[in-house]
Formats: sequence, structure tokens, C-alpha cells
Amino acid sequence: MARFAKRAGLLAGGCLILTAGSPAWADTLRDALVIAYQSNPTLESARAQQRANDENVPIARAAGLPSASASGTYTEFLKQSENSFNAPSRTVNAGADLGVPIYSGGAVKNRVKAAKIRVEAGQADLRGTESSLFSSVVAAYMDVIRTEAIVGLNRKNVSVLQTNLQATGDRFEIGDLTRTDVAQSQSRLAVAQSDLRTAEANLAAARETYIRLVGTAPQALEAPPPLPNLPATADDAAAIALDSNPDLIGARERTKAADKDIDVAGAGRLPTVRLFAQGSYNNYLGTLARGVPSSGVSQTDTSAQAGAQLSIPIFQGGLPAAQRRQATATASAALEQEIATERDVIAQVRSAYTSYIASNDLIRSSQVAVDAAGLSLEGVKAENSVGNRTILDILNAEQELLNAQVQLVTARRNAYVAGFTLLAAMGRGEARDLNLDGGTLYDPDLNYRRVRGRFNDWDNDPAPVARSTRTTGTPAQDGEIPASQEP
Repeated sequence: MARFAKRAGLLAGGCLILTAGSPAWADTLRDALVIAYQSNPTLESARAQQRANDENVPIARAAGLPSASASGTYTEFLKQSENSFNAPSRTVNAGADLGVPIYSGGAVKNRVKAAKIRVEAGQADLRGTESSLFSSVVAAYMDVIRTEAIVGLNRKNVSVLQTNLQATGDRFEIGDLTRTDVAQSQSRLAVAQSDLRTAEANLAAARETYIRLVGTAPQALEAPPPLPNLPATADDAAAIALDSNPDLIGARERTKAADKDIDVAGAGRLPTVRLFAQGSYNNYLGTLARGVPSSGVSQTDTSAQAGAQLSIPIFQGGLPAAQRRQATATASAALEQEIATERDVIAQVRSAYTSYIASNDLIRSSQVAVDAAGLSLEGVKAENSVGNRTILDILNAEQELLNAQVQLVTARRNAYVAGFTLLAAMGRGEARDLNLDGGTLYDPDLNYRRVRGRFNDWDNDPAPVARSTRTTGTPAQDGEIPASQEP
């Protein structure tokens, strides 16, 4: 297995650097990954969701910060009691309140900790989304290459069978062959034409999938470069995945956050302490005691008070206990989900590794089959020329060669996709692992550091603007391939 560990080339055969000069279409796998990284809507949506997740930290912290409010009221008394001689006709009052939480039973502290942990979990989920997108792009890229090759092979087969039918017809005219030989050639040609139409439809579908993921139509795609850092054994791959797989990291962080939620729920039965200050101002606008002949009545008054408030829960109908039990059960579910994710990761890694090894073995055997089928076809044709083989033997030999060639291109596609899937499951299928660098990699931690300490009530972000590209202007794809790409 050591030979697989040595296949450690970087994508595109060197450092993959995101540059402003990237072409408008993708000719290489590097270009496809770069364009998808910069403009895929699924990835952009995940990034925006993570930015929203970042805001849970300042939201949780706000409950532990001072709060201040002010109010103002103007009142016009339309009718007063007949026995009220000093009631004002109108009044203006203003008030201000200031509250400073001192102790909340640990609810705020643990809620902030849980929010921070969930930010880390969200960042791991974002890595998983990026890795999943790259796996899909690689599969779509290889599907286009495979289906183009299959279309070319089927087109060549149709051409060969057309020539064969013409030759068979000519030989039938001179009595060298029978009507059965002609019918067999006609049947094989009709089947080959049907297979070609199916292959062309599959190619159009593969190209549309590519457009959906990358955002641009595929051009003449180059063969992909070797995959980097493939493991020597399945156990090595699993060990790396247990440390680096983003889905597993996210599950572990959510388990930690759920433990903090238990403490948050338990804080509901603990005392709370807050400081407060209040002030008010009233102005009666010269209408106070209007019916009493008296001087020196003040038309304004003010008041202020400050103090500390202690709240001790005595009985809440079992609410805090139920909330804590609920949080405990949720934490248990998160723990079990972590184990389930761990199982999935191990299964994915082992399955991808086995598929990769099997596909490489199939490549070698398919290449042998192609070479042997080619020799067999030449031999059958030669033997037919001297009467030792029938037309049906030639048709069968041609079909065997086609089947072997299709199996070979399919095995190459499967091997590459399985290899990249293995890297992704190991947590090594992201932009940072593929050297998609150059200063433009998206760093979710930048936004978190930007917003985590903000407390201004008017600190807004700009209105949302779509970052991904649309594909409405992309022409519908077909099953045609350039003549230069035909085998």
C-alpha cells in the first residue's frame, strides 16, 4: 500500500493560487474548484448562515450588560372631577431607568460559553459544506470527462458499424455473405445508434450538473492531476478522519454546547441580583392647582431612586426542573449523535478507501482487457478474410472492445472520485488542503472576531447582496463533442 502514500502531488501539479486572472470558464479541475469556491450559492449560503451564528455570542452576552431606557409622555386631561380643585389640565413627564445585572445564577456566563462553542461547531460545519461541494465538483468534472469519452467511443463504434454494414451489403450482393449476415450488421448498428443517443443524453445531463455546481459551462476539460496525500492503509485514513473530519468536529462541539445548556437551564432556580436607578420629571405646564388661589405651587417635580434588587425563586411550578431535565435529554441526544457521526465517518473512510483501491485494480485489469480485445478484433478480422470467422464474430469482437473501453474510462473516473471522497472524509478535501490560497480564502473567524464584542444598538451591516453567480444565461447543453476530443 505504500505506493498509494507516495502519490502526494498537489492539484494542478503545483501550488493552486486564486488569482484575479482566472478564466471565465474552467478548463482544468483547479479552475472548476476555484470558481465554485468563489461563487457557488450553496457555499455562500453556508457562509452567511455562519455569520448569523456568530451573532449568537453578542446576543447571549447582552443579557449580562447594563440596560438603559427613557420614556416621555404628554397627557391632556379632557375632563376632571368636579371635586378636584388642584388637578392639572395637562402634564408632560419623562423618566429614565438603568439596570445593571450583578448575578444571574450563571445563566449568562454559560449561555455565552455555549454560543461560543456553537460558533466553533458552525465553522466546522462550514468546512464540511466546502468539502462536500468540492467532492461534488470533482465528481461532476470527472463525469463530464467520462461521458465525453463514452460518447466518442460510441460515435466511433457507430462509424465502424456503418462501414461494416456497407461492406457486408457489398459482399451479400456478390453472394459472398447471406441475408443473415446483413441483418446481424443492421441490428448491431441500430443498437449502437441507440447507445450513442443515450450517451449523448447522459453527457448533456453531466454538463448541466457541472453548470449547477460550478456556474459556467464546461469547455475542453483537461485530465485531472494526481490526488495529494492519500493514506497508505484504511486504518491510517480512519485515524486521520477521527481528528480532522469537519462533521465529526462539529458534532463534538455541539455535545459540549449541550452540556452548557444544562447549566443554563439549572440557573432558573438560583437567586439573581441587579442594581437599578430610576428618575422621573413632571411638568404640569402651569395648570396645577388652577382653581386654588395660592401662590408658590410648583409646576414641576422630580424624583430619583436607586437600589439593589435580590430575587429568590421559591416555587415556579416545576418549570426550572423540567427545563433542566429537557436540557439533559438534549445533551444525551447530542452525545449519541456524535457517536452516530463517528460511525458514519469511519464507514465513509473505509468504504472510500476500499473503492479507491478496487477502482485502481480495475483500471489495470480494464487496460489489459482493452489491449486484449483490440488484438482479438484484429485477429478475428484477419481470420474472417480467409473464411475462418463469421460476421457475427467480428461484431462480437467489436462490442467486447467497446465494453472494455467504456469500463476503463469508468474505472478511471471512479478511482479519482473515490480518492477525493477519501480525502474529504479525512478532513483534507478543503481549499486550505488543496492550496487554494493567495490571500482570498474565506476565513469565518474574521467575522466572528468582528462582531463578538459589539454592543452598539445601531451597529448595522449593509443590506444583503447576492455573491453567487446565476446560470440563467448559460445555453442549454447537448451531447456534442469537438472532433478533436473523439478517440
